Amino acid sequence: MALARTWSVALSGVDGVPVEIEADIGNGLPKVRLVGLPDPSLTEAKERLRAAVRNSGESWPSQHVTLGLSPAALPKNGSGYDLALACAVLAAAGSVPQGAWEFTVLVGELALDGRVRPVRGVLPGLLAARRHGLRRAVVPVSTLPEAALVDDVEVLGACTLADVLASARGEQGRLVPPEEPPQAAPPARPDLADVVGQPEARWALEVAAAGGHHLLLLGPPGTGKTMLAHRLAGLLPDLTRSEALEVTAIHSVAGQLDSSAPLVTTAPFIAPHHSTSVAALVGGGGGLAKPGAVSRAHRGVLFLDEACEFGARRLEALRTALEEGEVRLARRDGVVHYPARCQLVLAANPCPCAPARDSDCVCPPNVRRRYLSRLSGPLLDRVDLRVHMRPLVAMSAVGVESENTTVVRERVCRAREAAAARWGEHGWRTNAEAPGPALRRRFALPRKVTSVLDRGLNLGTITGRGADRSLRVAWTLADLAGADRPDADHVAAALEFRERRVA
Repeated sequence: MALARTWSVALSGVDGVPVEIEADIGNGLPKVRLVGLPDPSLTEAKERLRAAVRNSGESWPSQHVTLGLSPAALPKNGSGYDLALACAVLAAAGSVPQGAWEFTVLVGELALDGRVRPVRGVLPGLLAARRHGLRRAVVPVSTLPEAALVDDVEVLGACTLADVLASARGEQGRLVPPEEPPQAAPPARPDLADVVGQPEARWALEVAAAGGHHLLLLGPPGTGKTMLAHRLAGLLPDLTRSEALEVTAIHSVAGQLDSSAPLVTTAPFIAPHHSTSVAALVGGGGGLAKPGAVSRAHRGVLFLDEACEFGARRLEALRTALEEGEVRLARRDGVVHYPARCQLVLAANPCPCAPARDSDCVCPPNVRRRYLSRLSGPLLDRVDLRVHMRPLVAMSAVGVESENTTVVRERVCRAREAAAARWGEHGWRTNAEAPGPALRRRFALPRKVTSVLDRGLNLGTITGRGADRSLRVAWTLADLAGADRPDADHVAAALEFRERRVA
């Protein structure tokens, strides 16, 4: 009887848990038994392991092999345990020294010929391994750039199972160290100077970028709604190191990383089609749910073009995520948490026929009302800025030179720095994240300022929550103006964005 241990890692959302893999070889009929709540893809690993070991020039034990994955109560998904399972079996069989992989995480899927194939979630898996004291990792060579992002962990890449076994036997040079990552060129962003006219919408875009506010652009086709929305991500500051790792981990789990430049350093821009499903929007899938569009847009922009065509069910699924900045998905195998602190931009036509002039609309009032009612009150309550765009506004500005993205981005970055200095001790990065009571208590606002908010409450144009959201926008306007706190004009301007009715 022989026993050996190796380490791998299991993922639950973007959180990882080290998994201890034990291989026991005992007397009995030749058979492989896998225990520890494996899913179907992991159960099939038994056949992959036999073929990969034989085709790597090794002998599979002709005895009873028991493979245990601990913690046993944690569901295990995917094929990333293959490499660790094969190494544990061969160590138990005495083919390689048992202590070769002590405190080493082994991640990778095995092909039948012994090649080590890439898997999703290498970055969050190694981050979890580091938190638990594991300081060495062997990963597929194609995921080395991603794995090298984790500091304080010695990372080596493997092309085949034979390379891993040769390294365990003391052969040098069989495993590949990571290369110095190349400096990735920033992605090309469309310039704000391309937008002609629409000064109010441009100003709302700048305010949204500076304060992290959600934005609704309402107007007929051709007014530049989509054009403006695509330029919002270019106004946002670059991600910090911790934010970049956070976003990269989500994209790694989703399997959407660029192997040549895996670290996501700029704000992502995600624009799903209106035919997308609820699962694709907020997350889903078999077993433990995968991240959806709202999580892949974390620290960036989620743009829903033709928002009224998404349907109420899909739009309402976003409400909790927008409020809490997190998606919690409960499935049969457990509950996963995905960050979802993104900026929502909605673009919608005012009615199904959407003429250039409102007077040319042929939609009956009930059709127009039913069309816009797809944007429910609770969803719109989370949208701080609402802009009605008109074609004539754009035509009147032809020939007028517009500010480019670089100029506007500098103002946005200064405003964000001011907000971060104000709220950083609480863990809030933007004014949009700060709750209403904190906005009122942080600095004593003059009576003239609070009276403007009270007027909106008394007239019924805003609710109590709407007053808090208007105050968030007012703080952003003050930051853009370089003021210490909002004045009555800032609050009045913020109320104008909230008082615009959609219908």
